[in-house]
Amino acid sequence: MRKLLSSCCFTILTLVLCVAPGHVASQTESKNFKILIYGATGKVGSQAVKEALDRGHIVTAVSRDPSRIARVHDKLSAVQGDVLVPESVASLVADQDVVIISVRGVLGKSKDPNDAVPFIAVKNVVSALRDMGDTAPRLIHVGGSGSLEVKPGVVYADTLPMLFIPRKLQTEIEGQVLALEYLRSVTSVNWSYATPAKNFTNGKRTGVFRIGGDQLLESPGGRSRISRADFAVALIDEVETAAHIQQRFSVVY
Repeated sequence: MRKLLSSCCFTILTLVLCVAPGHVASQTESKNFKILIYGATGKVGSQAVKEALDRGHIVTAVSRDPSRIARVHDKLSAVQGDVLVPESVASLVADQDVVIISVRGVLGKSKDPNDAVPFIAVKNVVSALRDMGDTAPRLIHVGGSGSLEVKPGVVYADTLPMLFIPRKLQTEIEGQVLALEYLRSVTSVNWSYATPAKNFTNGKRTGVFRIGGDQLLESPGGRSRISRADFAVALIDEVETAAHIQQRFSVVY
């Protein structure tokens, strides 16, 4: 009987551990990470700042205008910086554990995807991390869903009705695809490329979602969505677990 009870208790404990959301285990980690966040005032970046602080991490939020960072916390520092300026990047990435890039835009009115802000940001940060060698922090880049595959050899961006999409947004989408292609050529830096579902929502944080890879995932009803709050959970999960080094991962309900 005692053996039977022990076996049952072990089975129940195993089931509990298996069904618990992935981020729950990571929240028990004792290490407080130092996280530098570019795009900290954006819709995704601000959620990442909140999630990281709620888990006890030390956050440096970067903005060209730090006064825009209204949040006040004893583990939050707001600093001036520009991810488009290599010297600025090099001065900020030192003594960090992880750098998160969540930026958007295109230089001026350029139609060249090489001038997309996310692509330039990735190259500048990678360059700075390479120079640091073994002491370099990890990089997590937030990329767009346009680079997800809808079928072998076809990415979501290729299926979009570009006629109805502003040219600037087209260029940004193409720049995010370039950023992923570039990172996949990088072997000297520990990077991850985090991709949301097709549709971002302002929904609440649930902590329940699926993690995928290169394919665009959908629900049985054909929906592909994730709240910014839950996407931030996945980002900070990656900070804590380093589960997708030199890989792209996607997040969807």
